Amino acid sequence: MSHFTHPIDEYFAPGKRAHLVGICGVSMCALAEVLHGMGLSVQGSDMTDSDTARRLRGLGIHVAIGHAADNLGECDLVIRTAAVHDDNPEISGAITRGIPVYERAQAWGAIMRGYQNALCISGTHGKTTTTSMATHIFMAADADPTVMIGGSLPLLHAGYRVGKGDTIILESCEYCNSFHNFFPTIAVILNIEEDHLDFFKDLDDIQNSFRHFAEITPQGGCIVANGDDQNTMDALRGIDRRVVTFGLSSDCGCTAKNITLDHGRPSFDIVINGAHYAHISLHVAGEHNIKNALAAACAANVLGIPGDAVERGLDGFFGAGRRFEKKGTYNGADVYDDYAHHPGELHALLSMAHTLDYKRIVCAFQPHTYTRTHALFNEFVRELRGADVVVLAEIYAAREVNDLGISSSDLCQRLDGAIYCPTLERVTQTLREIAQPGDLILTVGAGDIYRAGEKLCERG
Repeated sequence: MSHFTHPIDEYFAPGKRAHLVGICGVSMCALAEVLHGMGLSVQGSDMTDSDTARRLRGLGIHVAIGHAADNLGECDLVIRTAAVHDDNPEISGAITRGIPVYERAQAWGAIMRGYQNALCISGTHGKTTTTSMATHIFMAADADPTVMIGGSLPLLHAGYRVGKGDTIILESCEYCNSFHNFFPTIAVILNIEEDHLDFFKDLDDIQNSFRHFAEITPQGGCIVANGDDQNTMDALRGIDRRVVTFGLSSDCGCTAKNITLDHGRPSFDIVINGAHYAHISLHVAGEHNIKNALAAACAANVLGIPGDAVERGLDGFFGAGRRFEKKGTYNGADVYDDYAHHPGELHALLSMAHTLDYKRIVCAFQPHTYTRTHALFNEFVRELRGADVVVLAEIYAAREVNDLGISSSDLCQRLDGAIYCPTLERVTQTLREIAQPGDLILTVGAGDIYRAGEKLCERG
């Protein structure tokens, strides 16, 4: 919850002092740099020292380690991440002193109003990859964009960049209606499925949230929507904004033609309104990545980016961090990590994996949050059956307490031959015991399951 009486952009003026709680987070450190570039005096705090903290200090931004009310100093406003609650000493201290407290999304929303083009990429899944693809495209077009991605992109050596062009590209999350604070001129909706049911009541509630996000676009703006996704189309029915669609169906405005596969990696023509726009050869596999590329290309086309920049940009895209990211090998098996934590993402990942040349698919999965595992239990069981061997780590709690009494062992009981591991150490040991030459070993989930694969590869 925010505590404020004035719009946040009233504080975005040279000389104002902003204090960022959780300043080293992937979105917050980018925000710190942007505000610093706008002439604000920026400071902040985080729980641990890091390379990010040292980078910020090198820019003249003070970073305190640990949270304490004294860290606030004489700041004019406080900005926090959604993970920081009112009982944080800096938040409670600011409230006591009457210092306004704002959410990170409100800050980004105010910032994007200063850009001619605000490309906001939303969806239940695919956001990080599509935002990364769009970044590659706009960089290839020399558009010098400002970028905010919810993951690491090798091109940027980070999850963000601060550019001087007229375009800002942001990954836009629906959780807690965060993206309602944004002001997109181009709103991309990749898909809509049931998720975050600790906040949303049901699918209708989620669709209403995405519709409101789309309605924020101005009359002269545009909504780029997945024409193959019925939930998205239902959410947008009758909306009085320009809508362009992408997808594999022939009735989508932006579609892929002449698709061929090379070891699961697709090449295809992008056709927009019947006209050839670009020819793409992706270095990432899977039908879902064809759709992600179509979404990024469609948005680029709306903003006047030529097809050759799309070709060059996507030719240089080899994936974002934790999106089918190769970690190494062990006993003749390739080890990859993926952030998939929703049944739809698992389906896309395992479907793609089956197009590759491996003897077995070994999926070490760590469910993310008790509420998601409980609400989508049967869907997780269905999708995990797509792996040849399933290893289940215990549920990653994230922000939650296990009031539901649920465990990964419950999933294990529904999956023939699955192996339950109560600790990550046991996951790693199990993978060592079962790995065979020709296997594809996947560590999967939004928590810390990647550590199991990294430990495995240390002895590869």
